[in-house]
Amino acid sequence: MHNSRGYFDLQVNGYFGIDFHSDDLTGEQLHEVCTAMQRDGVAGFLATITTEHSPVMEHRLRRLVDLREADPLAKQLIPALHIEGPFISPVDGYRGAHPRDAVRPADVDSMKRLLDAAGGLARVVTLAPENDPRMATTRFLAGQGICVSAGHTNASLEELTAAIDAGLSMFTHLGNGCPMHMHRHDNIIQRALSLSDRIHPMFIADGAHVAFPALGNYLRTAGIDRCIVVTDAVAPAGRGPGRFRLGRWDLVVGEDLVARAPDGSHLIGSAVAMPRAVQNLVEHVGLTVAEAEQLTVHNPRMVMGYECECSACRDRGVGTQRVGHPRENAGAVEVSIPSRGGNGHAGRKMPGSSSEVGV
Repeated sequence: MHNSRGYFDLQVNGYFGIDFHSDDLTGEQLHEVCTAMQRDGVAGFLATITTEHSPVMEHRLRRLVDLREADPLAKQLIPALHIEGPFISPVDGYRGAHPRDAVRPADVDSMKRLLDAAGGLARVVTLAPENDPRMATTRFLAGQGICVSAGHTNASLEELTAAIDAGLSMFTHLGNGCPMHMHRHDNIIQRALSLSDRIHPMFIADGAHVAFPALGNYLRTAGIDRCIVVTDAVAPAGRGPGRFRLGRWDLVVGEDLVARAPDGSHLIGSAVAMPRAVQNLVEHVGLTVAEAEQLTVHNPRMVMGYECECSACRDRGVGTQRVGHPRENAGAVEVSIPSRGGNGHAGRKMPGSSSEVGV
């Protein structure tokens, strides 16, 4: 049964030197990832497969499903999958590190094949509304009880609104999947924030994907109660500096624990571990421990429809709308803040949490 105490991460591409996009991923490697994440206080996460040609994505999804099924720890920690792409913007800057030749317009039949490959475990799909003709795929997914998230998109305000009307309910790593230079007012970040009363924005709290002052502004604008912090972790997360691989990409992680292309031209996923993200939220964004806990423990469960029976979530009615299977009560959680200078593993407990349970 799923252990619902601890951090809940909705976007994990790999961890501890292991890439979920490797066609040679083994059961031992998946178990190693789960062990490392559990050690770092993560009680659940959505394993994420990103843009490739559809047959490749389908193969990788099936492999993850099969390996998960054979490992009790993986079944405990991975209640669902996140499919990011291939129905995203083909435009450079908005496409990010996703391979251009694999990006394509959304269609329901292709989406059905990806869902079949995911074995009923897909719970979040990231797409670009402007690449979903008539919002047909968004409407189909929402009808299946799957959370549709905008991402790697330059949708107009009208397109975003139409997608929300069709069932879109989230925004993937807002502030990323967009060019470094955009119109200073009419841009995808401002459009999404203007609709944040109708969607749940997700953010990466490593200081590189979104500068900390901007992250604080975004959180205040959208409201802590509607936002989620993810890691978007790739293989280097939990390991530290070095050279790694993500799908087609070679990447380099420096002393700042930021994953970049070897030429430094752009970011490729994140190397931050969840304890470090929480430390950043408290020490650099100025949140309370309870607010950081809400972003990393409670809100992700709320959006997925998983029960959380801490007093704060009971007051907010969390868990009443379910997406996926019911889970055990979360209980209360104590957030652990890592000491400065490390990679986010060894922690010091911060006052302000409501439980003696360490994460």
